[in-house]
Amino acid sequence: MIKNPYDNPDSILDDVEKRVLKRHLEHGVQDIYMGTDESLFHPWVGASGDVFLKPLRFDVRNSLYVNILWSKGPGGIGRHRHRGPVSAYTLEGSWRYEEYDWLAQEGDFVQENPGVIHTLTSDTGMKTLFFVQGALDLYDEQDRHLKTMDVFSFLNMYLDYCEENSIPVNENLIF
Repeated sequence: MIKNPYDNPDSILDDVEKRVLKRHLEHGVQDIYMGTDESLFHPWVGASGDVFLKPLRFDVRNSLYVNILWSKGPGGIGRHRHRGPVSAYTLEGSWRYEEYDWLAQEGDFVQENPGVIHTLTSDTGMKTLFFVQGALDLYDEQDRHLKTMDVFSFLNMYLDYCEENSIPVNENLIF
């Protein structure tokens, strides 16, 4: 919980700034801390290989989904197209898009722009932090659209997994 600036007699903020901060305490979204065990890895339904997601944020207001994608060995999520920007930071292992000539390895950052169809693959396994904004369209090898996923689709996958396994839902993930 953020301390009320009015409670600090040594504050040099003027009254206007103190009122603005007080408005945030009354109406703003509070910061959230989550320890490592407060979210879980769950299977990505429909992915190839042993692929799991660890949700860190379901921002339903901004259509933003933050997760760690974990491929325990060779695997991937198939052909897809993003309808919004994606940022990725590789934590462990390596991954690539079959259509590109680069390999993202531990410590590498990838910025993806919306619009192209590509195929995420890990040949050896990986863990990567992804910030996904907007929808994700999935395609087969003949470019037939299979389905569209968005923040609510990923939220549903998480909620279904928790319900099926009698695991409490972490409501702090959803805002």
